[in-house]
Amino acid sequence: MKSIYDNEMELDFLSKSNNEAFARITVAAFAAQLDPTIEELADIKTAVSEAVTNCIIHGYENTEGVIKIKASLLKNEIEIEISDNGKGIENVELARKPLYTTKANLERSGMGFTIMESFMDEVEIHSVVDIGTKIIMKKKIKSKQPLEEEKEEVLLKLNS
Repeated sequence: MKSIYDNEMELDFLSKSNNEAFARITVAAFAAQLDPTIEELADIKTAVSEAVTNCIIHGYENTEGVIKIKASLLKNEIEIEISDNGKGIENVELARKPLYTTKANLERSGMGFTIMESFMDEVEIHSVVDIGTKIIMKKKIKSKQPLEEEKEEVLLKLNS
């Protein structure tokens, strides 16, 4: 099977809260192929944590289901798709607003989507009530190539 991506991975796991750390570390390890900075890696891990937590708390509520993650690398960008077959979101635009929450009793801040959007370059949310939700996030990793090229130029000048 030929892919348009440089590399891809898929992961399915149960919607248990202790799997959130597993998901974020797995995606971070996959993203490491792009040689991100520590800050870029922390951004990716935070966004994945928020998306997975949303699936567990909102998508499946008090039931158990499967969360799927698909991550793809293309050049210097990672695309992460996180989906559930949970209850879906009735009003995505309202859910994207900072501090909006449907679980005020859980002392949640209602900042999940806002956090994802602040740490990633692009965030798309697709949701259908009673079918599920899919979040697609993209982040470009700053290339370290120009720095290497600059070092080579300086060395060439020094050696000539």
